[in-house]
Amino acid sequence: MLEKAPQLEPQTLLLHLEQIRPGEEWFRRKRTLQRRVEQWRALHGPAQEVMFLQEHRLFHFRLPYSGWCHVAVIHGGESFVALSEALQNALALCGGVPAEHRTDSLSACFRNRDGSYAGDYTSRYRELCAHLGVIATRNNRGVAHENGAIEGPHRHWKHRLEQQLIQRGSRDFATEADYRQLVAQVTATLNSRHQVQGNLEIERLHLQPLPVERFADYEPLVVRVRSTSTIEVRSVTYSVPSRLIGQQLTVHLRHDRLDLFLRSQFVQTLPRLHRQAGQIGPLRRIDFRHVIESLRRKPRALLRAQLQTDLLPGENWRQLWRQLLAALPPDEAAKVMVDALHVAARTDDLVDVERYLRRQLRRSELSLTALRDHYGLRPPRGLAALPQLDISEHTLSSYDELLVGTPEQAGAGNGSAIAVETVETAPVPQPVAGDRAAGHSRWLESSQLPLCAGGAGTPAAASSPSAAAVA
Repeated sequence: MLEKAPQLEPQTLLLHLEQIRPGEEWFRRKRTLQRRVEQWRALHGPAQEVMFLQEHRLFHFRLPYSGWCHVAVIHGGESFVALSEALQNALALCGGVPAEHRTDSLSACFRNRDGSYAGDYTSRYRELCAHLGVIATRNNRGVAHENGAIEGPHRHWKHRLEQQLIQRGSRDFATEADYRQLVAQVTATLNSRHQVQGNLEIERLHLQPLPVERFADYEPLVVRVRSTSTIEVRSVTYSVPSRLIGQQLTVHLRHDRLDLFLRSQFVQTLPRLHRQAGQIGPLRRIDFRHVIESLRRKPRALLRAQLQTDLLPGENWRQLWRQLLAALPPDEAAKVMVDALHVAARTDDLVDVERYLRRQLRRSELSLTALRDHYGLRPPRGLAALPQLDISEHTLSSYDELLVGTPEQAGAGNGSAIAVETVETAPVPQPVAGDRAAGHSRWLESSQLPLCAGGAGTPAAASSPSAAAVA
């Protein structure tokens, strides 16, 4: 029976045994039956539901009178920047600020120390409440029912989300934006009730106006871009475009992203990476698009790069890289992989390029030439094909002639001098010994001075065949 219906409980099995075999004291064997059913399920039963720790949390804001709510997806833990951003977004959507903001023992708001709660507020949360003009209150630690205006509705909201996931048939989402859309849909369904809408109009009459300016919902940091085209923020390494190397950037650190500024000019936004519980080792978010142009000019750097694993966009590309190394020489594999990444960056299509490489590998037809021909690639700048030059090598006898002269000059004998070609120049005044020698001119005018082996400008005759004349 358990094999056909594993969800049957021991009490149901006990009643079945009493029906088919009456007269036996089955009730005395109830505990034994429970243990054996538990053991069977552990050894042979179906797989149970597993709880997977998620990277996201939910911020739930609710107005107690109307029941209007706002739910936002939060990255990381209970950070102040996440609370500040989500709370101000909720107030902007409802159109005003309530007189009181009540929460539980959020570490972003309270230090949670023993003793009086009066001095337990964090300075930043106190400043946020003063900016909004609200009174901050909290329930006692560990007593969630004191904030019943949100605890019960929060469970109800999560039940609605669970039903939507079951109806959807899958808990997998292609992007975070798809998950955010589902969260917004569940929230909009609750807010669309006529009672909520009617009471919200009444409640808005008692809300304070929104502040003119928004309170800072980010943490400002200053970093410098290293020669590796990376920055380090909170012990996490991020890549940035290589044109920013050496520049000092201002980072607006938010709970889910980093906004980068060069002086007052916005540069770009990077997704923020959070370290999960129990995660060890360096934490990096490297985008190959930031460095691909430089890497393409020296593709062999991929073979020994410290960030090699991070440069490859995903496990599929890492597996493909191992296959390339097994099928091609290392230098050739590095050039193919780098050019493939360059194509993927240019076309913004990682999937298509990966499929092409795998298809060519199965056919044993993959090469750098085939890849470049398929995608119309040109060699990187500075590596263009050079013209083929036909340079003939000199014979050794030509060097002998350079050293001892031609055979005709060599046969002239030791007593004959090689004619030295002189160069006629204009008179060049040269200082001699100054004014110490009286009666001698301070300048020596020279019209024809032969250059020979005795030294430049030395008036000595060339008397050896090895003295080469310089015109």
